Parts: sequence; C-alpha cells; structure tokens
Amino acid sequence: MSKPRVLVLCGGQSEEHDVSLSSARSVIRAAGDQFDITSLVIDKSGKLLPSQASLQALTQGRSNETQNTLMAVQSLEIQSIDPKAFDVVFPLLHGPYGEDGSIQGMLKLMRLPFVGSDVLASAVGMDKIMMKTVFAAHGLPQVAFSLVNRKEWLENSENVLHRLENLTFPLFVKPANLGSSVGISKARNQTDLRQALNEAVKYDRRIIVEQGLNKPRELEVAVLGNDDPKASVVGEINFQSDFYDYETKYTEGLASLNIPANIPLELAQECQNLAIQAFKALDTAGLARVDFFYDGKLYLNEINTMPGFTTTSMYPKLWEASGISYADLIRHLIQLALERSP
Repeated sequence: MSKPRVLVLCGGQSEEHDVSLSSARSVIRAAGDQFDITSLVIDKSGKLLPSQASLQALTQGRSNETQNTLMAVQSLEIQSIDPKAFDVVFPLLHGPYGEDGSIQGMLKLMRLPFVGSDVLASAVGMDKIMMKTVFAAHGLPQVAFSLVNRKEWLENSENVLHRLENLTFPLFVKPANLGSSVGISKARNQTDLRQALNEAVKYDRRIIVEQGLNKPRELEVAVLGNDDPKASVVGEINFQSDFYDYETKYTEGLASLNIPANIPLELAQECQNLAIQAFKALDTAGLARVDFFYDGKLYLNEINTMPGFTTTSMYPKLWEASGISYADLIRHLIQLALERSP
C-alpha cells in the first residue's frame, strides 16, 4: 500500500504565524517516512508561497540537521492546492484564517479530508464569546463573562464601563478570536480596564471580559478522537508571572509543565469528563486541548481545536504521558481524518 500523501499547511495571517511554523517543523521531523509529506507555507498576507519560498520560511534560522529534514519533504512547486495530489491535509494553522473554520470550509469544498474539526466547531471554538455561550447552554461551569463590541467601546466607553460593574476586579480582557494569549491583559482597576480594552480592540472587534480568579491552578486535558473521544492524563502549567501571557508561554524557562498534574484522582476524573463534554458540545473532531482553572472549584476556561503541536507543546506531551508517542499521535490524527472523509 502506498503511503498517504499529506499536505502540511502552516503559517497563515494571524498573530500566531510563527507558532504555526514551529508546529509544522515538529510534525515534518517526527513523521519520518510514515507519509509522503509536502509542506506549504501561507505568508502573513494570505499568499501561498511557492516551493523555494516555503522552504526558506521553514528553515530560516534552523540547524543544518533540521534544514536537511525539511528539504527532503519540500518537493512540489505549488501555486494552488490540487485536490488530486493529496489524500489528507494537516492544517497546522493557529488563530484567525486557519483555526476559525476559514481553511476548513475551503478544504471541504475541495472534498479534501483534513485533520481536526469541521467548520462549525472550528469557528465556535475560535470565538471565545460563542464558545462560552455554547458551554453555558450545556451547563458547563465557567467564570462570569461579558461581551464588549469595539464600536460601542470607541463611541460610548462610559456605558460599557457601567455595564461591566457587575464583574469584580481583577478582570481579564481578551480579543474574542485570537490565541496564544495575544492581546490579553489583566485589569485590577478602572484605569487598567480602560487600557486593556484599548489594547484588545486593536486585535478584534469583539472583546470578552472575564471575571478573574485569585491565582488559580491551570489544568489542561488533551482529547483525541471523533465520535468516541478519549481524554489524556491531566497536566498543569506552573509559572511565576501574574498570568499565562504570550511571553510566559513562549520564553524558555518562564513556565513548566507538570504531567501528570499533582491532583486528587477525583479532580482528574472531573477534568477528563468535562473535557469530553466540552469536546462533544462543539461537535469537535480529531483533536483538542481543553483548559481549566481550579481554585477549590473547577472552571472550564476554553477549548483549542488546533493546539500548539511542537514536540514540547502541552497537547503531544499529555498524550506521550498517556502512552501515545508523538509519531504515533500524528498517525492517529491522519487516520481519524481519513475516517471522516466522505
């Protein structure tokens, strides 16, 4: 049997462009000769880069060993995606225009199987407001939150601040449609809140303001599957910064992963059960990472339908601790994608 022909899509227009490239490098290196892989980089303007430019984007600043690995799979000159050239697509795109249903809709129109969720779950999982609204409808435990629209903030900020008085400081202010903690601020008072909203509206027209907790523990669960999803062991993120911001996430040494988390069995099982409920509530498929806060009570924070996928990212590390290696995880995800193809 011939090896599945896999197109790895990466890059993209979001603020998480570089994170996506890192995920793609890790997948390409780990896939080895399991698949016939072609990589394609989408630049920050949305343009599909031809072969040489894609290779340059992936290898820039990398070691010779990494460059040689990537060059071995970068063989096709691509100006557009030919559905007949591939069996499955791995869209390692994070954030808007990649994780939000946009690329998933295009691939569906092309009748190309792809790793991860369909249009609906991708779109809802990307938009924190819609995601939390669906979770609330399913009765899943969350912190209190409120929506702020960019137009109303810019035109009538006093009314917005008055409406937010039902929440108590500290508050977290987030763009509704970004990941990796881009544009997120912690507000301890009205002055902070004004600054946080001014910052968040630079990134999105929809802003979520959430009730903060007092230094909660941050727990995460990886989910794998389609209609019968399985949950990994629970992991915990430890850090010294005020909250898990972009710098803490992506600066070596500022955060550490504790896998499995040092928590009671009952709490671990509650996390796993809620993770699967959240996965099913959005009709998620393939993979997701589900994040929680714990301060004596467990709160569902969010679901990430295309989590970071480097070898050191939480999602593959959780499955490694659960008995599935990084290379086997890629194989499972490709198979799950093919199972869902028409």
